[in-house]
Amino acid sequence: MTTLNQQPEIQRLWQILKYTFGLVPIVAGADKFLNLLTQWKDYLNPTVANALPFDASIFMMIVGVVEIIAGIMVLTQTKIGAYIVSAWLVLIALSLILGGSHLDVAVRDLVMAISAYVLAKLTEVTGAGKPA
Repeated sequence: MTTLNQQPEIQRLWQILKYTFGLVPIVAGADKFLNLLTQWKDYLNPTVANALPFDASIFMMIVGVVEIIAGIMVLTQTKIGAYIVSAWLVLIALSLILGGSHLDVAVRDLVMAISAYVLAKLTEVTGAGKPA
C-alpha cells in the first residue's frame, strides 16, 4: 500500500479534496439557516415540499444540520464522511431530477458526488488519516 507520506503530491491532492468536502457542506449547511447564497427551499422537490407536515424552510434547516454533520465527518473521519457526502449529493441530484428543475445543479451535484467518492477511495487505498 502506498502511504500519503511516500507521495507528497498525492497527499496535497487528498488534502484539497478533504478540506473541500469538509468545509463546503458546513458552509452550505449553515446557509440553510441564513439563505445568503440562495433561497434553499426553492430547490426542494415540490412533491416533497407538499408532503411535509411543516414549512419547507424548516425542512431545509434540518438538511443544513445533516450537511454540517457530514462536513465535520469528512474532516474528522474522512473515509466515512466522504462516503456520506457522496451518497447525500446523489440523493440531492435525484430529487432535483425527479422534480424536473435545476437540472444543471443536479449534474454538478453528481460530479461532486463522484469526487467525494474518489476522496473516500483514495483515503481507503492510501491509509490516509492513519499513523505512518
